[in-house]
Amino acid sequence: MSKNKENNGVVETPLMKQYNSIKAKYPDAILLFRVGDFYETFGEDAIKVSGILGIVLTRRANGSAAFIELAGFPHHSLDTYLPKLVRAGNRVAICDQLEDPKLTKTIVKRGVTELVTPGVSYNDKTNDIKENNFLACLHYDAKNEQRGGIAFIDVSTGEFYTAQGDLNYCQKLIHSLKPNEVLYNKSYRKRFNETFADQFYSFAVDDWAFQFDYANELLMQHFQTNSLKGFGIDEMPESIIASGVALHYLKETAHDKVKHINQLSRLDEDRYMWLDRFTMRNLELLYSPHHNAKTLFDIIDDSSTPMGSRMLKRWLTFPLKELQPILDRQQLTEYFISNSEFHQKIVQELKKAGDVERLISRVAVARVNPRELLQLKHALEAVAEIKLLVSGQSKPPKSLVTIGEQLNSCNSIIELIHKSIDENAPVNIAKGNVVKDGYNSDLDDLRNIQRNGKSYLLQIQQREIENTGISSLKIAFNNVFGYYLEVTNVHKNKVPSSWTRKQTLANAERYITEELKVYEEKIMGAEEKIATLESSIFTEIIQYLLEYVTPIQLNAQLLSQLDCLSSFATSAQKNNYIKPGINNGFSIDIKNGRHPVIEKQLAVTDQYISNDIFLDNDKQQVMMITGPNMSGKSAILRQTALIVIMAQIGCYVPASFASIGIVDKVFTRVGASDNISSGESTFMVEMNETASIMNNLSERSLILLDEIGRGTSTYDGISIAWAIAEFIHEHKNLKSKTLFATHYHELNEMANKFSRIKNFNVSVKETGTKVIFLRKLLPGGSEHSFGIHVAKMAGMPSKIIERAKQMLVTLEEAHQNPAEHSEKLIQKKKDEYQLSFFQLDDPVLSQIKDELKNLNIDTLTPVEALIKLNEIKKLIGMN
Repeated sequence: MSKNKENNGVVETPLMKQYNSIKAKYPDAILLFRVGDFYETFGEDAIKVSGILGIVLTRRANGSAAFIELAGFPHHSLDTYLPKLVRAGNRVAICDQLEDPKLTKTIVKRGVTELVTPGVSYNDKTNDIKENNFLACLHYDAKNEQRGGIAFIDVSTGEFYTAQGDLNYCQKLIHSLKPNEVLYNKSYRKRFNETFADQFYSFAVDDWAFQFDYANELLMQHFQTNSLKGFGIDEMPESIIASGVALHYLKETAHDKVKHINQLSRLDEDRYMWLDRFTMRNLELLYSPHHNAKTLFDIIDDSSTPMGSRMLKRWLTFPLKELQPILDRQQLTEYFISNSEFHQKIVQELKKAGDVERLISRVAVARVNPRELLQLKHALEAVAEIKLLVSGQSKPPKSLVTIGEQLNSCNSIIELIHKSIDENAPVNIAKGNVVKDGYNSDLDDLRNIQRNGKSYLLQIQQREIENTGISSLKIAFNNVFGYYLEVTNVHKNKVPSSWTRKQTLANAERYITEELKVYEEKIMGAEEKIATLESSIFTEIIQYLLEYVTPIQLNAQLLSQLDCLSSFATSAQKNNYIKPGINNGFSIDIKNGRHPVIEKQLAVTDQYISNDIFLDNDKQQVMMITGPNMSGKSAILRQTALIVIMAQIGCYVPASFASIGIVDKVFTRVGASDNISSGESTFMVEMNETASIMNNLSERSLILLDEIGRGTSTYDGISIAWAIAEFIHEHKNLKSKTLFATHYHELNEMANKFSRIKNFNVSVKETGTKVIFLRKLLPGGSEHSFGIHVAKMAGMPSKIIERAKQMLVTLEEAHQNPAEHSEKLIQKKKDEYQLSFFQLDDPVLSQIKDELKNLNIDTLTPVEALIKLNEIKKLIGMN
């Protein structure tokens, strides 16, 4: 061991010098430093790791007069602790020993073998089995700041997607696919942070990597092509740069085994329905802001495999706009429903297939374990059975036939794994007994020696006794001579000349033979040789499997499609869904539509109230829906959008009838929320989202607007809501279909002025002082909000409820007979004037007068009014 060296006045040990030199290359990552049987962390890394993992933080001497924090865990626990560090949003550099410590007299050579980040991981404990683990790369175009390129890679599945265009589209894709890590140009750090804040884990890549020539060359080298025309991106420079940088990042993080990433697919904006991030959030398609709340995905996901669930999420993220692919999905779903026995057999085989998509990716990067190879064999057996089932169907739909023809059971792989891998093989190859007996003769011989060593020695001993007549002969072992034959002095004259004497004792002689020497070499190295040979055989098997990565990936895609459509069939039967009619028309006609999520949350005794919706471009473009709060207006809006989206991914829908003209964009403005981090109020968020809708309308848009204008004063709100509805109706070229829910009854007047706006209300039933919400959509407008009734249901104090009722009567009288109400107010003002005439010198009344004079009653809320009234009472000593 070399001597300690001094660094900045502190003596640094050789180990810490090595650690510091490696850590300097990965300053923004936690460095797991392999020391013997442990991964150790030091200094700030140790403090962070201790807190995240809940392990003990200690201190150790680091040379002369210095201490450093220390935290570590056993190396075999890496798969347990690594996911926790990554899920906490950390980059983790794994530094391993690169040589056998027994073979070096100096410090062991070490180096980083992998840099694991939130977006680059193969570990099943890090990755959610039902979600992709995407790494995204966003490229800002320096020539046009409104354009960019975007790429997504999931190293755990081999998927690779790219797009370019307006930055809004790139940002929409990021919000839709929810990558676990986003890369971007370092020089655009401020702009990226202004757009995304801390919504995503991100990493700034050096600007030099964002060069077209470098990215283009990197992609062609990876795919081993002379151009990128085959991927359809040769004239998409922003896409090429984003995709190239994503690959560059994999290389930089020591992930160079990426041959399983063998396709690059475009995400063309004109192929899929536009769902912006507001709509994805408001409709709760995949995620909900509410704890433990169900989403549409949760309700319709009856997939049998994790890869089927992941594909279903992508389908929900990108509903189709092309008619024929939708009809193809419907056709196969219908076939499953009509052929239940066939459907059940397919489900059984899909369950056996498991997650073959991620399995074959692990094979491609040499991270697969023996148990997973057995699962791969079972998956391919399931593929073979599904192929057989499909071929046995009479008059199957064309899409099913195509899937069956493309499936590849890879029989040679099934046979190889069956012959080579023991059915009871452990997860860790180092534990041995992975390769089957009978597969390799050399391995069989070594195992025979290891398992039958004692009996073999006894056989030699018995044979030599018989050959020499030395009845007391015995075979023994010591560390100096190894195995030897011991003969007492009485019988030493019987020893054959071929034996070699090695040691003389008082009463005996010890000999060795050539046979014993050969056997000793075998038995002494058998265990180590078995481990080495098994590892070599396993590696050879993996190398053979690499030739089948592409066909098995295709199998995974085909099985995922089958799984999604099988899931549609199951959910349709389970939830009483019907097959919607899909066409290229412009109308949406839904009879007895239901909200797919809400109806599943109701108690068994409750029944969801279904409703009809009709929208077209000629007669009923805008449905103006009024009704009290809690009556179900928002549910009707959301269920309409959900039914349309379900229809356009090929799924059956919750209704008794549905005819859907293809919708190209769905916009929603529902719910209330602040964006405090950006300093935006609820009303500002509402206006931002509404402005985005108004600026992106299309002929086939479906717009859902809920309580527009409620975040400001009454007259401001009515004016804004009116203007928005008028803008939609009067647009010169576009007649976007719109559901407009509002509590402003004044908007009912619009139906008299605009031919394609029709009034509807969500009905209630009044019985005495009680109100029953019927949640049924009926023609005609509503004149009451029943807000006070809702406040009472919420538990508002009775004193406030009674006062609110009094104020409501006063205000309604004013609205019904404004002239009479004005006369009362004038007379009241006169009385107040007479009172103040006699007491003008009273400073308290003067203060009250000023308070009332400066009060803006148009924007005053009821609670603020009560607070102001209480302040006035205090001024005159009533409290």
